[in-house]
Amino acid sequence: MTVRDYPVAIIGAGPVGMAAAAHLKERNIPFIIFESGGSVGANLLDWGHVRVFSPWKYNINKAAEKLLQEMNWQKPDEDKLPTGREIVEDYLLPLSFHPQIKPFLRLSSKVVAITRKRIDKMRTSGRENQPFIIQVNEKEKRYTYEASAVIDASGTWKNPNPLGAGGVFAEGELEHADRIRYRIPDILGKDKKRYANKHVAVVGSGHSAINTLLDLATLREEYPETRMTWILRAENLSAVYGGKEDDALEARGALGIRIEKLVNSGHLEIYTPFLIQKISAKSERLSIEGYTDDKLLQIFGVDEIIANTGARPDLSMLREVRVQVDVALESVPELAELIDPNIHSCGTVRPHGELELRQPESNFYVVGAKSYGRAPTFLMATGYEQVRSIAAWLDGDAEAAKRVELELPETGVCSTDAATGVACCGPAVVANEEENNNAGACCSPSKNDNLNMKAMEKIEKNVLETSAAEGCCGGAPTDNEEACCKLDEEKKAEGEAGCGCNSVPEKEREAKVASCC
Repeated sequence: MTVRDYPVAIIGAGPVGMAAAAHLKERNIPFIIFESGGSVGANLLDWGHVRVFSPWKYNINKAAEKLLQEMNWQKPDEDKLPTGREIVEDYLLPLSFHPQIKPFLRLSSKVVAITRKRIDKMRTSGRENQPFIIQVNEKEKRYTYEASAVIDASGTWKNPNPLGAGGVFAEGELEHADRIRYRIPDILGKDKKRYANKHVAVVGSGHSAINTLLDLATLREEYPETRMTWILRAENLSAVYGGKEDDALEARGALGIRIEKLVNSGHLEIYTPFLIQKISAKSERLSIEGYTDDKLLQIFGVDEIIANTGARPDLSMLREVRVQVDVALESVPELAELIDPNIHSCGTVRPHGELELRQPESNFYVVGAKSYGRAPTFLMATGYEQVRSIAAWLDGDAEAAKRVELELPETGVCSTDAATGVACCGPAVVANEEENNNAGACCSPSKNDNLNMKAMEKIEKNVLETSAAEGCCGGAPTDNEEACCKLDEEKKAEGEAGCGCNSVPEKEREAKVASCC
């Protein structure tokens, strides 16, 4: 069986799914697109009023642009920041009407199950020779399609995380769902009356929560009785602000600057870290109960809750295919170490392709936001590179599949200590391929990377110099040029041998350096 015996099934007609179609068309590989919504980009229309922080030049796929140019399409200003609705109306909709796309697009078609033809998940023999079976609900009827490969770009938007600190619904959350919004309401537009002069609690620490709070602050200028409470699980707000002026995406950096200014204005009531346990009603208003520093607290008098707590992938339709996900993030396993906020705080993730996305199930791929699982740092341009590489691999073009054709903007955030705000490794390591196989990384390589001694020495020197410059051991020395830091200078002035940071055993020093980032 080849990819031209049956079409490639693309699940989701958002930006990444449509880009996959464009790349497959470019290589004359047949495809069919299933979109559960009534329009392409249906998820984007849910937050159509929100302006994204990446300009058009990062949001238009090259293969899709070639198709659009055949239709005398007017390309938007590449430096302008589009809204979600503009991405749909000015880009995805015109693309969906292309004569090489439209006949193969199925709207209002929800994929509910994927398997192999006449083979369940347990059987191995002959598995790769059987086409995929895609079961789809269309207008209250279930249809079956056959496919040579599957590209799951269905995203995570329809599966928001609940408010409960344990990853499940808090007690009372479902009972009071009519006063909880799990996405980004149009606070300055159609939803203005709902939030004007109300006490609104915003839960979350990502860009969605920041946008919501900034809109509420604007609403407060017109309706001064509007009260804002910000609830976060984060230990420290400094990590929430992001790269600010150092972010290569100016609008993304501006969000951090603006929210920090709002925090400092005193117009926000902030609870952090706050772990929600219970939602209850008190005198027609809501009470939010949770723990902060192991102490049980209650927030009273809340009228509305906006839950910007992220989202998670829907894995139910994948039960009969051999798919692996990271046990914590539910992301593609090979991406987990790059994006897991527990071990890696760099906002920038190096481009990756078919090899990293490969699953035990041959010719099955999870891409786009869904490939990141619960991690929130996905950019559209990353998904475009993913599907470009996959299309090349399916076409037998291994060289193109391995080639990286994308440079992502840096976030300005790299391994920041949330408690101190000091970076552990400073700026990105610049190294050629002979010195460092991880030259595309956003900061010093992790302990799992293969580093030769020359690269290790360069990284170690960078770490020590950066630590001294940014406050480690008291900062840089002021009088004694032979001292490695301020503390070392003071110790030597007192007649001691020094601070001792240069006497750490070599293996321990290497371990510390290698574990940075």
